[in-house]
Amino acid sequence: MTAIQRVGMVGCGTMGSGIAHICAVAGLDVRVAASSQESLTRAEERVTKSLDRALAKDRLSAQEHETALRHLTYTTDLTDLADCHLVVEAVAEDLDAKLALFARLDSVLADRDTILATNTSSLSVTRLARATRDPSRVLGLHFFNPVPALPLVELVGTLLTDEKTLTRAEEWVTVVLGKKPIRCEDRAGFTVNALLIPYLLSAVRMVESGYASPDAVDDAMTLGCSHPMGPLRLADLIGLDVVLSISESLYAESCDPNHSAPPTLRRLVEAGLLGRKTGRGFHSYQQSGPR
Repeated sequence: MTAIQRVGMVGCGTMGSGIAHICAVAGLDVRVAASSQESLTRAEERVTKSLDRALAKDRLSAQEHETALRHLTYTTDLTDLADCHLVVEAVAEDLDAKLALFARLDSVLADRDTILATNTSSLSVTRLARATRDPSRVLGLHFFNPVPALPLVELVGTLLTDEKTLTRAEEWVTVVLGKKPIRCEDRAGFTVNALLIPYLLSAVRMVESGYASPDAVDDAMTLGCSHPMGPLRLADLIGLDVVLSISESLYAESCDPNHSAPPTLRRLVEAGLLGRKTGRGFHSYQQSGPR
């Protein structure tokens, strides 16, 4: 099979821009696709800023930075991804939108060796695969935020994914990107979020019940358990809307009360207080960081 050298990136928010960043730094040709020219402009700004930060922190040399930028191109036409060896989807966690996108990508990607991957954190990879004519080439590649810094990638195969597809993706993640893949079953939350989200929800319930303040909960886990970040600051970093979405997916599959979203979390999301990205969640944030 052809080596993975050309990567298509559909959706370029926080996760998509991070994935585009690491692929370009690895020397791959990256084609970023967005739905409109306005979205495409924002996508280019995000990826460029991500590479600029790496340069400022001496994680990239000036030459590496310049080379990575040359490896990036941007388009609003999905047919420009037709000759890619791997296409990664990272649009919003909306099942209907993803299903429509996968069906469209399937019609564009004529080469059956092309791998079609989703970065979903909670949705069924199997359902997305069934939107294509060849579900054997579909899998989940779940990266973690911030993508350039965190080494883990969850490799999610379905009952329909070809073993050759999994092996090829696993080797690419390991050898080309220098990341650590772990294989996961296609179950809500995969491995990391199936462990993490109940922990975050438990912290929310503590605050909701008046048992402890957000600062006390976070201090307990950072100072008492040596966690690098408390659960509520972590939820704010992930995005409370994302935490809620994953919680709902877990609960829909398991009906486990530990996966049910507390009312406080729902109210914060309804109010648009989503954490760091909006400046306020369980904590308030200034540009320089939490206060």
